[in-house]
Amino acid sequence: MFDVSGKAALITGGTSGIGAAIANRFFDAGCRVVAAGLPDEKPSPTLNAKISVASLNVSDPGSIEELVTGLDELDVLVNAAGIIRRAAEFELEQFQAVVDVNLVGSMRMCTACKPLLLKQGGAIVNVASMYSFFGAGLAPGYSASKGGVAQLTKSLAVAWAQHGIRVNAVAPGWIATPLTQALRDDPARYATVIERTPLKRWGQPDDIAGAVVFLCSPAAAFITGVILPVDGGYLVS
Repeated sequence: MFDVSGKAALITGGTSGIGAAIANRFFDAGCRVVAAGLPDEKPSPTLNAKISVASLNVSDPGSIEELVTGLDELDVLVNAAGIIRRAAEFELEQFQAVVDVNLVGSMRMCTACKPLLLKQGGAIVNVASMYSFFGAGLAPGYSASKGGVAQLTKSLAVAWAQHGIRVNAVAPGWIATPLTQALRDDPARYATVIERTPLKRWGQPDDIAGAVVFLCSPAAAFITGVILPVDGGYLVS
């Protein structure tokens, strides 16, 4: 029921952080994986060197078309590409940039990959956030975009169920990635996260990867439209 071997998976933001962990987990499970990242960024050393790497800018429809038209088949799409600008997001230009990548970029990828996913039915997993559920005082663009990702996930789940495409999302809590390095370097912020998290640790990218693979497996065949928190209990504390 948890076997995903033989599937073809595309992971956006798949060359670093959470995306790389997801790509690795699918590869280890026997999938054909393409990890897509920005053209000017080198893949993280954490990404398995055997995984195919592709250039992708989710803000550029031409970049998306070039990648997707080169795929022969696709069973799984994971939208893990994302940015955060924190305090700078109060500037309209930065706000728009964050929303364009995190929310509009996810929609671009979903619609571009739909024809491939239609061929045999498939699974989409978007990466939402705990900020899909509450506000971020220093990151209004990020919170707005991730709230939108949650609603986009639910909407596409309803719209595409008739086509056999399941659409879910994971909502990571505080995960040890390059995006949270500055917070983890601040002893007070680091301790605050630990104090509120019932499991008393920061999450690791692999914690998210396992949940994503589950949502794409036969074990989740009757699950769609779910926003699954993977946060060590942070949201309920």
